[in-house]
Amino acid sequence: MASHYTHITDEQAEMIRNAPVFFVGTADFGEESNNRIDAVNVSPKGGVPLHMISPNHVAYLDYTGSGNETARHSETGSPVTVMVCAFEEGNAGIVRLYGRARSMPLDDSPLVDMLLEQPADEIALPMRQVIDIEIEKTSTSCGYGVPVMSFERERTVGDRGRLYKGAPVPQRA
Repeated sequence: MASHYTHITDEQAEMIRNAPVFFVGTADFGEESNNRIDAVNVSPKGGVPLHMISPNHVAYLDYTGSGNETARHSETGSPVTVMVCAFEEGNAGIVRLYGRARSMPLDDSPLVDMLLEQPADEIALPMRQVIDIEIEKTSTSCGYGVPVMSFERERTVGDRGRLYKGAPVPQRA
């Protein structure tokens, strides 16, 4: 059973700091879809630290290379859920952060200098914007359904593959 909080707890912060990947979920229910949910987008964010600005505020650098659904949905007022999982053996857990996000151009964000202290060097794609999230509540659950996995390394542009996009997969030399 999940435990709910009004802010990021110290235990949740520890899990967030140690996570090699987090997931961001938003919904498309703006004016174009007559305020009904048209689609839900969930994006994995690997190689990009989730920075805790305060117990109710997180942010991350967003890079090009995929759709821009988080920013688009945030502009329509979509709620955002950030999910962090612990994959280590004997330490299962899930932290969810619920709130509202806004995307900001790099030049307009007051957080960009702090976020640039830990850029995602392995991504090798241009930075697109800052995703700035105000947290309204959090939850922690047991993570029983999270598999035990170990982190090998960050993915690079050269080995991102295209198999599932219908294009030929580049071969490594």
